[in-house]
Amino acid sequence: MATPSPAKSMGDPGITPLSPTHILVSEENEPTRHPYVVVVAIDFGTTSSGYAYAFTNEPEFIYTMRRWEGGDPGVYNQKTPTTILLTPDRKFHSFGYAARDFYHDLDPTESKQWLYLEKFKMKLHTTANLSIGTDLDAANGKKVKALDIFAYALAFFKEQALKELSDQTGSDFDNADVRWVITVPAIWKMPAKQFMREASYKAGLASRENPDQIIIALEPEAASIYCRKLRLHQMVDLGNQTALNGYSPAENVGMGMTQAKEHVRRNRQSRTFVVENVIGELWSELTEGDRYVVVDCGGGTVDLTVHQICMPEGHLKELYKASGGPYGSIGIDYEFEKLLCKIFGQDFIDQFKIKRPAAWVDLMIAFESRKRAATPDRSNPLNINLPFSFIDYYKKFRGHSVEHALRKSNVEFVKWSSQGMLRMNPDAMNALFKPTIDHIIQHLTELFDRPEVTDIKFLFLVGGFAESPLLQQAVQKMLQGRSRIIIPNDVGLTILKGAVLFGLDPSVIKVRRSPLTYGVGVLNRFVEGKHPPEKMLVKEGTHWCTDVFDTFISADQSVALGETVKRSYTPAKPSQQVIVIHVYCSEKESVSFITDPGVRKCGTLKLDVSGTESTAARREIQTLMQFGDTEIRAMALDVATSRSVKASIDFLNQ
Repeated sequence: MATPSPAKSMGDPGITPLSPTHILVSEENEPTRHPYVVVVAIDFGTTSSGYAYAFTNEPEFIYTMRRWEGGDPGVYNQKTPTTILLTPDRKFHSFGYAARDFYHDLDPTESKQWLYLEKFKMKLHTTANLSIGTDLDAANGKKVKALDIFAYALAFFKEQALKELSDQTGSDFDNADVRWVITVPAIWKMPAKQFMREASYKAGLASRENPDQIIIALEPEAASIYCRKLRLHQMVDLGNQTALNGYSPAENVGMGMTQAKEHVRRNRQSRTFVVENVIGELWSELTEGDRYVVVDCGGGTVDLTVHQICMPEGHLKELYKASGGPYGSIGIDYEFEKLLCKIFGQDFIDQFKIKRPAAWVDLMIAFESRKRAATPDRSNPLNINLPFSFIDYYKKFRGHSVEHALRKSNVEFVKWSSQGMLRMNPDAMNALFKPTIDHIIQHLTELFDRPEVTDIKFLFLVGGFAESPLLQQAVQKMLQGRSRIIIPNDVGLTILKGAVLFGLDPSVIKVRRSPLTYGVGVLNRFVEGKHPPEKMLVKEGTHWCTDVFDTFISADQSVALGETVKRSYTPAKPSQQVIVIHVYCSEKESVSFITDPGVRKCGTLKLDVSGTESTAARREIQTLMQFGDTEIRAMALDVATSRSVKASIDFLNQ
């Protein structure tokens, strides 16, 4: 059955193209001399978050955030967990370690009234029809508006950063002097990116009237910008086939990171990172046209981006649109939960999470530190403390002991220790990693099999999950020496530092790939035999074909920074008072009609031309769309009167 025509049902006379229809304008973007005193980047992660900043008059010094209160044994606290706590009346209480520790100390009956959320960022990636009204589930099962939670979290970082800047400068620091950079995965769709912008406005980082105060940065791009500055002592080279520091390449996997962590630990007291105004030694090996891959392995997603180097300035060009998926380290947590369900029963685990939510958080903290101790060559078991309330509640729930459950479950390689611990054989722990790592390796294999992804010089492994020796070994095995694997020492802060550098000079990425096809709905003269009969519309004796998709840019097309596509249209009816231009998008490269499957409206431009006369035979309305940035801008202009209207394309309110 044919999709009904929006144009016919709206009774909107619409617009028709003028010739010439397609002009490309590429604006040379000079590095912006922005009026901001400081650039603050917020890395809002699935498992942990943080901020870093640099003063625009001293761009070579990047400061990472103050040390967070709290922290876990065996886990570095360069960032704070992405956890948030609201009071029973839904007011913001605390974020990060403070939220988790306060929630943990609440009486079990009281904790049921509080709203505790963690790992909620993934909801923006997994929700198919994301909107301003999307809900999140707190640990007690209650629903809360996602926009409120993200806004509370960003407002917390704003307050922390401004307080630190005020202390550092000795006077109250004004938010108007700050350019904010917010990081998002490159594979996120446009609604999720816009959602972060809406949450930023709600948090007071900037106003709609001054949208340029906030930049949305793509995480692997930020990592790429930072990796350009790496010196040899700031990274581990897994691709080196010779022995490093007396260890063979196989041993390098674990040893390199151990040394890197020691280096980071020694430098922990200094929160200042000096970016030398030089290209790193590694980068100096790259020449015009060289390609490299950034694999950003976070808590929630894994992002793969292919960049090419453009000389002489060393600008970056995106060669292949970002790919990846929800294969971050929380996949290992889900596997652990599945293992617990296998041993103790899904019904018990579901009940325990609701009845003892703080104890469940405790158990996952204990698992997190053991998870980080998993290595390919480990021989001794990993012990995970089970909270007393788990052991106690299980006995009440089932009428027998945890030890009995383990014996009965026949789960291999997991035993019970008399000290109240789950004793996991290394094979059992490694099995929890396997599904997630297999997904990443499959994705990497597919990427390296693509014809445009050949001769990759370096593979930069970044993000918190990149610290895992199991993942490093799997990547090394898959590549078989086809490319050198580079891991920055402070792998968890790579994106954060790169985002600061991006905020200081957003023009460093010169060419991107369009993730979607964009266009507008127009009327064309009806051509018998070419256009479907049901699309015919007769107006004042003229036969029109409705719903024609006039493409501005196609999915996966290369787009230069600041590239503007300009189109000229004329009202189908000369007496129109208001001209309405609907913007549509699709994941498909080739689109004929706005009614094709998968095409959806993502923006509207309304131009009021009432009370103005045009002497031209046909009134010219120019529509401009600017691409190549992490977000898209649209504008319509009445050429006769120079009256214009701007629009941000809305992906959230269909």
